[in-house]
Formats: sequence, structure tokens, C-alpha cells
Amino acid sequence: MKKKLLVIIPCFNEEASIAQLLTELTHLQLPYEINIAVVNDCSTDNTISVARQFDVKILNLVVNLGIGGAVQTGYKYANRNGYELAVQMDGDGQHPAAELSKLLKHQEQTRANVVIGSRFLLKQGFQSSALRRRGIAYFYRLNQLLTGKRIVDITSGFRLFDKQAIAFAAENYPDEYPEPESLVMFAKAGLHIEEIPVVMKNRQGGQSSIRSLSSIYYMIKVTLAMFFAYIRK
Repeated sequence: MKKKLLVIIPCFNEEASIAQLLTELTHLQLPYEINIAVVNDCSTDNTISVARQFDVKILNLVVNLGIGGAVQTGYKYANRNGYELAVQMDGDGQHPAAELSKLLKHQEQTRANVVIGSRFLLKQGFQSSALRRRGIAYFYRLNQLLTGKRIVDITSGFRLFDKQAIAFAAENYPDEYPEPESLVMFAKAGLHIEEIPVVMKNRQGGQSSIRSLSSIYYMIKVTLAMFFAYIRK
């Protein structure tokens, strides 16, 4: 029997990009039983009207939870419905559907609990801004200090989880700016984490939640969150 794979797409005002991603996903030819869950984090545009044109499960949040809460909602759904694999992909189109096969192949070969798609291992495709790359490099060094793990693209939201990681994330997942903090939690839980090169694109629409002065809050908040995740029992 084919393994069940859930594609989790957290969305907040992604009407400009979600249709292209869903079209690409529905045309994928992979040896898995693929289902798609669009997690609507209280969008105020036509994101859900666009998503309803496709054969997808729509999970509507009654309050805005942010990226962490939206992603965890997807993992809770995957855990409750017996999915063996789940992948999170940004609704802004940065993660091309064609790159998903790389994560799946690597997981099959290594049996890793978590496989992360990295922009920076081969330095191909969209590389983000210079300012953001410096911030990512800082979190890379902090994560290495806390966990001993070398995860270069530590803020990547293109991640594949196996059944064990799905169960862990369903119960334990950071709420705001979750990617770096969650890797500290995964390492402490003994999950096997792998990173592989993928080619990403610039966002195809919408706006990032990390802009101007909010980037200062982001750096401070995530630094503290990683530290407390490290010392927490």
C-alpha cells in the first residue's frame, strides 16, 4: 500500500500565490497517497475562495494563531488521521512542488524523522536578502552551540516529518516564529534531523510577517525562545 502523505500549507492572505502551488501539487506524480490541508489562519482576502476550487481539506482557524499555531494545527490533523508522512510548505509559493520529491527520496534512504529543504547548501535559486542571511547565520551558530547540530537553513519552513516527528509536533510546537526553536526541541527529543539542498523561489505574493522594526523583535524573541527550549525539561 502507498504511504499516506499530508501536505500542510499554512495560509494568511495568500490569494496571489496559493492557486499556483495547489495546481503544481495536484499534478505531482509520486508513489504516495497525497492529501493537502490548507490551514486558513483567519485570512482577510480571497485565499479560501481560491483554495476551495481545488480538492483539498480546509482547516479554518477561529482566531489568528500565527505560523506556529497554523502549522501545529496541520500536524494535529495528520496525527489524528494516521498519516505516515507530513510536509509543510509555505503558501507564498517559495517552495516549488517539484522539489518535494527530493525530501521524500532522502527520507526513504535515511529514515530520518525530519528532513529540511535548504536554500544554502548548493546556493541555487532564491537566497533571501543579505540582511536575512546574516540573521540566519546567527541562528545557525546559536543552534550549533545549543544542540551540536549543523542546520544551515535553520529558518526553512520546507520540512518533511515522519510519523514519530508528526506525533511530537502535534503536542509540542512553538507558536510564534517556530522554525529555529523547534529544531532545539527536536534535538532534545532525540529526533534524527537531516538537511538536503533544494531550489526555492522568491515569494510569489503577499507580505512577510518579518519586516522593518519587527525584525528586531524577531531576533530577540527567537534567541530567548531557543535558550528556554534548551533549558526546559
